[in-house]
Amino acid sequence: EIVAVVGRKAEGKSTLAAGILGQIECSRGRVHVRGSVSYIAQTAFITNASIRENILFGAPFDEKRYEKVIDACALGPDLKTMKAGDGTEVGERGVTLSGGQKQRVALARAAYADADVVVADDPLSAMDAHVALHVFKKCFRGLLRSKSVLFLTNQINFAASCDKIIFLDGGKASVGTYRELCDASAAFAQLAEYEVGSVDGGMV
Repeated sequence: EIVAVVGRKAEGKSTLAAGILGQIECSRGRVHVRGSVSYIAQTAFITNASIRENILFGAPFDEKRYEKVIDACALGPDLKTMKAGDGTEVGERGVTLSGGQKQRVALARAAYADADVVVADDPLSAMDAHVALHVFKKCFRGLLRSKSVLFLTNQINFAASCDKIIFLDGGKASVGTYRELCDASAAFAQLAEYEVGSVDGGMV
């Protein structure tokens, strides 16, 4: 199941992710996460190693799984342009990669880890539109379809295709499908219209 978390800036999306990951203290209520967790941060974490090493991150190499991840994260065309392919060293903080490439390598690492829960904080923002669409369909809706995915985003067109949406507004949270929230929340409908151009548009 993919649950999107949307809201305007400073509404607490990243704070919610940090709370789930145990990076901040919960002052009220309880946080319980069942199983292993993979995290994709807004700023991609890349080590001074090869692309393959960044994706495996110490895990054993499974060729079949690895190839599926490469395809789902749209890294194939990029690797073909590099002389050393996935053996290419990316330098300190991934200096030789573009922002979109770094984001996709970080996403590939999370997908390859095969964790039960995936927390993705604005994972498509640095990608070109057609690449982001490929990644959303093949990775989030495809490879990760059996996982519990928390998809934090300001991109309503992607949120509209998630199973549920958590809408953060003024310290309150509303939960429902895209259509349910458009009907029940004037604030969400306004945000959807602003981001997508129509409360019926933008589905991917």
